[in-house]
Amino acid sequence: MSDTQDTPTPAETAAAEAQNGAHAGAKPGTDTATPPTDAERIAALEAELAQMRDKWLRAEADMQNLRTRTKREIEDARLYAVQKFARDVVETAENLRRGLDSLPPAADDEPELLAKLRGGFDSVERAFVTMLERHGIAKVDAQGQQFDPELHQAMAEQPAPEGTTPGTVIQAWTPAWTLHGRLLKPAMVVVAGK
Repeated sequence: MSDTQDTPTPAETAAAEAQNGAHAGAKPGTDTATPPTDAERIAALEAELAQMRDKWLRAEADMQNLRTRTKREIEDARLYAVQKFARDVVETAENLRRGLDSLPPAADDEPELLAKLRGGFDSVERAFVTMLERHGIAKVDAQGQQFDPELHQAMAEQPAPEGTTPGTVIQAWTPAWTLHGRLLKPAMVVVAGK
């Protein structure tokens, strides 16, 4: 064996001397360290209890925050999971409206077939929009409303007509659509300028 392995370190030597000195010089039945008093032990235990209580309360608060955040994320995922599909369905609703708007205006002397087709398509559109609303998809008309960048996308600005406040939507090319209150598709609008 080498000398470095057999030779104790200075720290080991000091610890051994302190232990031997304590045992050699100690009288039988006496202890060199004074035991803590009951009051000191109680104070130490109370401090440890307060520390553990603080850790427990913090852990409980963290868990409650985690539960709340997880619940909110699950609810958002449930409500908005169909967002891409809903956007596509809204396009279909807008195309149906464009088709109805392209029909000639109703006239007294129009053929009965055209009147029935117009009535049938109007009924289909109403039923379709009602079905969308049942599933949280709402149509928000922009015409005449104050411009709201949260709901509207300005496509053009025109001088304000007489009696119209600047910043008012004077023409809506498409309505805004929301899914459970969250914007799905903004309205394409023309805004009144100054």
